[in-house]
Amino acid sequence: MPLLLLDLDNTLIDRDAAFRAAVADFLAQHGLPGSDLAWVMACDGGGYTARHEVAAALSHRYGAAVSSTAVRDLLDTGGADHVVLSGACREALREARAAGWTCVIVTNGPTAQQETKIRNTGLDRLVQGWVISEAVGCKKPAPEIFEAAAATVSMPLTGAWVVGDSPHGDIVGASRLGLPNVWVTRGLSWSLESYEPTHVAHDAASAIGHVLRNAAR
Repeated sequence: MPLLLLDLDNTLIDRDAAFRAAVADFLAQHGLPGSDLAWVMACDGGGYTARHEVAAALSHRYGAAVSSTAVRDLLDTGGADHVVLSGACREALREARAAGWTCVIVTNGPTAQQETKIRNTGLDRLVQGWVISEAVGCKKPAPEIFEAAAATVSMPLTGAWVVGDSPHGDIVGASRLGLPNVWVTRGLSWSLESYEPTHVAHDAASAIGHVLRNAAR
């Protein structure tokens, strides 16, 4: 059975949209300006800014108006209560499994937050496993996390495909292991000079479809 390694945030799910909704709720609950939404999202940097740095920025901006507990709760949940899985992505995963693929999520992030996203969207019933950087002690693009993903389902990495939105984490990580990959563009342009994705797609469903049509079996 071939192995399909899939990123979670902004690949299988729209992490930024979920976090944006959580921030909007946070601002409303604390009587803060709705116009601050763009500022918070910029601080967050698509989830790549260290949480302690985002927490410090929020605490500095809002001071006593917002407790440190409220800030921590926002960042610890990371919008997990707002995540959704598109129908197209759900169907693509079902088709992959029906075609004999073993699907494993490979994601950086806090274990509790990422597992909540996986379970809230029903991804736990659509994939055969997942690995989360905090739990395994390494993060993409380190080869060890991809190796851990394969080990989770007792499979070799040979012949595996990688799908993800992060040029550095997903595509560079896959390329260093010699694995074919699909970059989910999210409307962006490729900017790395040293690496190129095997294929590009505008969303995860299209990426999975490409793998199913083009992978050597």
